[in-house]
Amino acid sequence: MTTDPLAPLLALADIAPAVERARERVDEAMRHRALRRHGGQVAAEVSLRSAVASAALEGYAHERETVRAGTVTEPVLQGALRVAGALPGLTELWPKAPRQALAKLHVLAAHNVVTEDELGRPVADPVVGARLDGLAGLVAGGTKVPPLVLAAVVHGELLNLRPFAGPSGVVARAAARLVLMSRGLDPRGLVAVDVGHREREPEYVGAAGAFATGTPDGLRSWLRHYMSAVEVGADQLTVIGDEILAAA
Repeated sequence: MTTDPLAPLLALADIAPAVERARERVDEAMRHRALRRHGGQVAAEVSLRSAVASAALEGYAHERETVRAGTVTEPVLQGALRVAGALPGLTELWPKAPRQALAKLHVLAAHNVVTEDELGRPVADPVVGARLDGLAGLVAGGTKVPPLVLAAVVHGELLNLRPFAGPSGVVARAAARLVLMSRGLDPRGLVAVDVGHREREPEYVGAAGAFATGTPDGLRSWLRHYMSAVEVGADQLTVIGDEILAAA
């Protein structure tokens, strides 16, 4: 038998209960009655808020209502919007060909930000290439840990590697959402995890740096942050559902 390389993460102090709490919060949010009649509207609002948050985390903050009005042409924000909109169409490709999906995400995120030659192409570094291959192996079935744990690892590793030129963080955050969508935890992409990262941005930055150390404490710090961000994202779904019902 092959040992699951990510299984030890669940043995870190407090992590298994944190994962369970986050999953329960997601399940609870998914029962919101707004999703029965207004699911498409909810999904569109989650997509917008996620894109605005992801662009802000990349250093390009814009007011949500200004973005909604269509007056923001800044390329990183536009790329984040394209990425958010493309996620449902990439959920089948992601577990089958994760590196191809990452390339597609980068083309969407970095158009008009990097040169045409750089779009969809990882940096020419053999170490980065080897680690991307390892990550792709995990996504393609190399681990049986809960989706939330795999998503956290994908996100942390891509943030650390920065395998693409330009807004690589937008790609990392989108890839983590693809894990949750393709593994059935959040099939419609309704959990605005990126809003959670944005609301806890100092913690996000610090925990990502801790993850990069590879130490048990560093990994635990990142996993705890990620689960907290998921809970915020689930709460955001509830807020959006309430707002849409109130306006209906």
